[in-house]
Amino acid sequence: MHPMVNIAVRAARSAGNVIVRNSDRLDRIQVETKGANDFVSEVDIAAEREIVNTLRRAYPDHGILGEESGGEARGDYLWVIDPLDGTTNFLHGFPHFAVSIALLHRGVPEAGVIYDPIRQELFTATRGGGATLEGRRMRMRERRSINDALLGTGFPFRHPEHKPAYLGMFADVLDSARDIRRAGSAALDLAYVAAGRLDGFWEIGLNRWDIAAGALLVQEAGGIVTDFTGSPAFLETGNVAAGSLKLHADLLAHLRPHLTEALGG
Repeated sequence: MHPMVNIAVRAARSAGNVIVRNSDRLDRIQVETKGANDFVSEVDIAAEREIVNTLRRAYPDHGILGEESGGEARGDYLWVIDPLDGTTNFLHGFPHFAVSIALLHRGVPEAGVIYDPIRQELFTATRGGGATLEGRRMRMRERRSINDALLGTGFPFRHPEHKPAYLGMFADVLDSARDIRRAGSAALDLAYVAAGRLDGFWEIGLNRWDIAAGALLVQEAGGIVTDFTGSPAFLETGNVAAGSLKLHADLLAHLRPHLTEALGG
């Protein structure tokens, strides 16, 4: 395993231990509201602290961008971290959340780790080195269209201005796809696409820490990740569509009729 991935795995497991230790005291966890339907708990903060300390010890000259603590740029390397993607799920005891850590080199994801502390499943990827689940190589299944596909999505609850466009997308996709799941953790959903548990995924208005690691997993498992216009600038726009080559093209064809100017239409 690449040395930087090893460090990221160590950081993710340390954060996962913090999350698991607190999973039986949900009624006593302190929670603050960051925005509409957007929360941060003391567990998010403690888990992020574990990650930052681990990364700082190994790579003191690298920049770190964390969901809860913000960040700083230092040279060409930037770690992008989400200590608990799926905080609302965690606070309700719904077991679908994960730690997400990605390393960007000059803005391009080079390494990614997603760790599910409840199932103790570890997803890793390096650019050009493939993607693995618990050390086993992942290769996505090819789907010719969304017609026989199980797709994942996320609701734009932080961006109510996009709700009409999203509802149009959802209805269009639902009319064609086998089924759709909305589980509440974009990072883990993208890992599931890479693992073949989902055939594709789309969501509006995500942040870099939500998607950087998961996007690399999909790419290294043989899939495609773009924004809704087909551009690779999904880390900048936050609009993500992922899947195998032919399915991805079909998914975009169902999304494009509903794009507003703000979404690239």
